[in-house]
Amino acid sequence: MNENNMNEKNVWRLPALYWLTLFVVGAIILAIFYDGLTFMVHWWERDEYSHGYLIPFITAFLIWQKKDELEQIPFNGSWIGVLLVLFGALVFFVGELSSLYTIIQYGFLIVLYGVALSIMGWRAFRVILVPLLILAFMIPLPNFIYNNLSSELQLISSQIGVAFIRLFGISVYLEGNVIDLGTYKLQVVEACSGLRYLFPLMTLGFIAAYFFKEAFWKRAIIFLSTIPITVLMNSFRIGAIGVMVEHWGQSMAEGFLHDFEGWIIFMACTAILILEMWVLTHIGKDRKPLREAFGLEFPEPTPADANIVSRKIPTQVFAATGVLVLALLVSTQLDERTEIIPERASFAGFPAEIGYWKGRPDQLDQITLDVLKLDDYVISDYVDENNKLVNFYVAYYGSQSKGESAHSPRSCLPGGGWRIKSLTQEEVSDVTIGDVPLTVNRALIQKGDYSQVVYYWFQGRNRIITNEYMVKWFLLWDGLTRSRTDGALVRLTAFVAPGEDPAEADRRLTSFAKDVSGILTDYIPD
Repeated sequence: MNENNMNEKNVWRLPALYWLTLFVVGAIILAIFYDGLTFMVHWWERDEYSHGYLIPFITAFLIWQKKDELEQIPFNGSWIGVLLVLFGALVFFVGELSSLYTIIQYGFLIVLYGVALSIMGWRAFRVILVPLLILAFMIPLPNFIYNNLSSELQLISSQIGVAFIRLFGISVYLEGNVIDLGTYKLQVVEACSGLRYLFPLMTLGFIAAYFFKEAFWKRAIIFLSTIPITVLMNSFRIGAIGVMVEHWGQSMAEGFLHDFEGWIIFMACTAILILEMWVLTHIGKDRKPLREAFGLEFPEPTPADANIVSRKIPTQVFAATGVLVLALLVSTQLDERTEIIPERASFAGFPAEIGYWKGRPDQLDQITLDVLKLDDYVISDYVDENNKLVNFYVAYYGSQSKGESAHSPRSCLPGGGWRIKSLTQEEVSDVTIGDVPLTVNRALIQKGDYSQVVYYWFQGRNRIITNEYMVKWFLLWDGLTRSRTDGALVRLTAFVAPGEDPAEADRRLTSFAKDVSGILTDYIPD
C-alpha cells in the first residue's frame, strides 16, 4: 500500500522491526556522545540546571500527547535530516578534538533532530518540533557566558534589592554586590545571582507558552517575561533578607531559612506566570477562561474500525544510520587521543623577590576558589624600593575542556564595587613574554575616592590575548590542532594615590611587567 493513499480511518503504527531500528540508532548515538552527555548530567547537580533531569521526560510526554496526530501522518523521511545528522557528527568531532564538551552536547541535539527528520519527514517533524526544542534547555551555558551573565545579574539584583531595603527607612550602602547595613554586611554571591530561578523558570515559561493556545504575541510575552520576573523576585528576596538581617541578625541570611526562601521565591515566580496568563486571556476579542486557553490534551483510544497500517522504514533512516556508524568507528580512534597537560613549575615556588621587588604572598578564600575552579594560582603584593605596591595575580588552568576557565576582570571588577572608567588595549613598550610582544587590557577603575590602574591579559600556548572571545576561538583551535586547552589570566594592579597622576601607576606596572615577564613562561607554558 502506498502511504500517500491513506483514508481518514488509517492509523499508522510502527512495527517491531521499526522499533528495533530506532533502538539500534539510539544506542549508536549514546555510544558516540556518552562522554559529553555524562558531563552534562554532572552539571545537572547544580541548582541552576537541576531541572535538566526532567527535560527528557517532559519532551517524551509532549510527543506522546501528539500520538493521535502522528498516527494520521505518513512518515516519508527527509534527506535534509540525513544532512543534519552529518552536520551534527561533524560538530561532535570538532568538540571532541577541541575537548570542549559544550560543543559535543549541541552536536548531540543536532544529530537527534536530524534523525527525527530523516525518519518522519517535514510534515510529522513539525508536529513535534517544539517538544524537541525544549531539549535545548537541558544543556548548560558555556562557562564564559554563564560567568558574565551571573556577574551582571548580581549587580542588578543588588541595586534593586538595596532600593527595596531603603523603602523601610533602613540606612544601607551598596558597594558593587556588597550590601553594607553598618552592623552587618551581605555579599550577593554567584549563588544569589538569580540564575537558579532563571533557567528553570525560562524552561517552565517555554512549556507554558507551548500549551497556551493564544496568539503568538501572547505566547512570546509569557516566555520573555520570565526574565524580568526572575530578576525582580530575586531582588525582592535579597531586599527581604537585608530587612530581616537588620532587625533579627545575621542568622536570617544563613542556613535553612535562606534556602527555604529560595523555594518560596520560585513558587511566587510560578504564580506570577499563571496570573500573567490569566490576564492575557482577558485581553482581545476572543476572551476565554484560562482552563480553555491552556491546551493540555491526551490521546484518544484507537477507533475499533480503524485500519491499522504498518509503517515502512524510509531509506533515509538507513542512510542516517550509516553516517552514525561511520562516526562511531572514527570516534573509537579518537579515544586514544588524550589532551596534553604540559609540565610547568608550581606557583608554590614562585619567587618572593623579582629584581628589586619584594613580595608579600596572599591567599584566596575557599568561597572564591570554589567559584574560580582554578588549578594553580599566585596572588602577592610586590613593593619596590620606594615602597610602591603592585598586586600580582595569576590564575592557571591546566585544562579548560570542561568549561572551567579564567574569569575576566571586566565582569568581576564591578562585583567588588569598582567602576571601570576606561578600558583600552595597549602594547607595553619593550616587554615580551617568550618572543611575543606584551599587549594588555588597561583599565582605570574607581571606587569612591580610590582609583587603580589594572593591566590584564590571557596567556598560554605561546599567545598573549586581550579579547576574551578570541580566547575562546584559540581555545577551540588549539584543542583541535595541538590537543591543548591550558592557559592563564595574568593581572597586575597598581593603586593610584590621591592627587597622583595615573601615569605613575602605569610606570610601576610597566616596570614590574618587564621584571616578571622573563620568568612567567616557567609557570605558564608556551
